Amino acid sequence: MVRQAVFGALLSLAICSFSGRIIAIQDAPPPAGSRPPAEIPLSRLKPDAALPLQFEPGAVPADDAVWTMDRSAGAIVRIAAKDNSVGAPVPVGGQPCASLTIAFESVWAPLCGDGAIARVALKDQKVTTTVKAVVADPDGRIASNAGSIWAITDRKGVVSRIDPDTGASVAEIYVPKGTVAVASGPDALWITCEDAGRLVRVNPHDTEVVEEIPVGRRPRRLTVGEGAIWTLNGDGTVSRVDPATNKVVATIKLERDTAKGDIAAGAGSVWVSLPGTPIVRIDPRTNRAAQAFTGEGGGAILVAHGSLWVSAGPKVTWRLDPKLVEALRP
Repeated sequence: MVRQAVFGALLSLAICSFSGRIIAIQDAPPPAGSRPPAEIPLSRLKPDAALPLQFEPGAVPADDAVWTMDRSAGAIVRIAAKDNSVGAPVPVGGQPCASLTIAFESVWAPLCGDGAIARVALKDQKVTTTVKAVVADPDGRIASNAGSIWAITDRKGVVSRIDPDTGASVAEIYVPKGTVAVASGPDALWITCEDAGRLVRVNPHDTEVVEEIPVGRRPRRLTVGEGAIWTLNGDGTVSRVDPATNKVVATIKLERDTAKGDIAAGAGSVWVSLPGTPIVRIDPRTNRAAQAFTGEGGGAILVAHGSLWVSAGPKVTWRLDPKLVEALRP
């Protein structure tokens, strides 16, 4: 009996030590959502620039600018990164929706009501062609990768590969239904499938589905950055997916309504913007929502040109220093 007790104690100690080494190797974070984020009024932030235009979800960076949509005017708008000047609206022949993408010296703007994608030359800011392609979800995302434009053309699970020169659909990928958004990463396309609760990884070179990854319920928008793929889910969570293993390694609870939110990654953090909470900062080192800035605006956010761009109210776009945002305390 004594021997058994001693053996049991030694075995328990060995297991605990072994587990401790595994945790150290994996650098496992503390439980996500264990503490609510510090809530701070948005008004305490001082923007580097306050621009008189509505910042829309789906805005994208170019080499020297940020492009966003003006849905009511049927146009896209350029914001110069150097001096924050707002250019004249560029008409695209319909109401832009979903998201923009920059590729092949052009801005590509879906026109959901017209079943088309307008191509606008960056050089002269004029529509050069209009591609016949249905973007199925007006709240979704398009992307560019492997010499092509990629769009969700049927929410039943169809992703189309579009040749930028001819405008023709040259391939289709079939994924679980409820497809919403596609994002580009190194040698991969990432696609959210809302109905199935899946993030799908696709090889853009051979259009083969590599993996279907269960994430949070009703994933919609997503972002690639800070060493991971992040899905903003309809159940109030963010899922962190490791591209090396194709597995969810953390689930961050936001304790907020995320149905109309946006997500971006960069400058050492992951950023979520929700109506009434324009900025939620997630620390990727701890997988925890560290700050929540409450106030008017929200629902659109982007990291570009060393800045954080966010909707700060109707017809108000703020450009912020992300390091100053991170440093602010209640």
